Amino acid sequence: MVYVDGFVLPVPKKNLPAYQRMAQKAGRIWQEYGALEYRECVGDDLDVKMGRSFPLQLKLKRGETVIFSWIVYKSRAHRDQVNAKVMKDPRMTSMDPKGMPFDLKRMVYGGFKTLVDLAKMSAPGRGSQRPARQPKRNGHPEMTEAQPAAQ
Repeated sequence: MVYVDGFVLPVPKKNLPAYQRMAQKAGRIWQEYGALEYRECVGDDLDVKMGRSFPLQLKLKRGETVIFSWIVYKSRAHRDQVNAKVMKDPRMTSMDPKGMPFDLKRMVYGGFKTLVDLAKMSAPGRGSQRPARQPKRNGHPEMTEAQPAAQ
C-alpha cells in the first residue's frame, strides 16, 4: 500500500497567492523525483460542530486559514528516496526559510502508513497499478489532442 506524508499549517490569507506559487513549484519538484500525488488544499468548511476544528487546534490568528496537504509515495522507502533527492535539489535549497509565506514552527507534519485504501482502481494517481480509463471523446474538439494554433 502507498505511504503518505501529511501536513497541516496555518497560512495568512494575504499570503495565499505566494503560498500557491511556492506549492506549485515544490509539487513539480516532488513529482519530478517520483511522488505519485501532491495535493495542497485550502480550508473551506472549517466551522465544524463535532470534534475539534482545525482553526481551534492550530490556534488560528485573525486573517489566517488552514492548508491541508499530502504527498503520496509507493512506500516509506520510496518516500525516503524521493525526499532525499528533493532536499538536495538546488531549487529547494535556494528557498529561504525566513521568506516562506507561513510560519514553519506552526506546521504539523508526519508520515503515515495506509490503513484503508478505497480509491477507485481507475482513478489516476491513486496508487493503482492499472492505467486510468480514457474518456470518451464523442467528437468534442476540446477533448482531443492539442491542435496547432490558428494563424
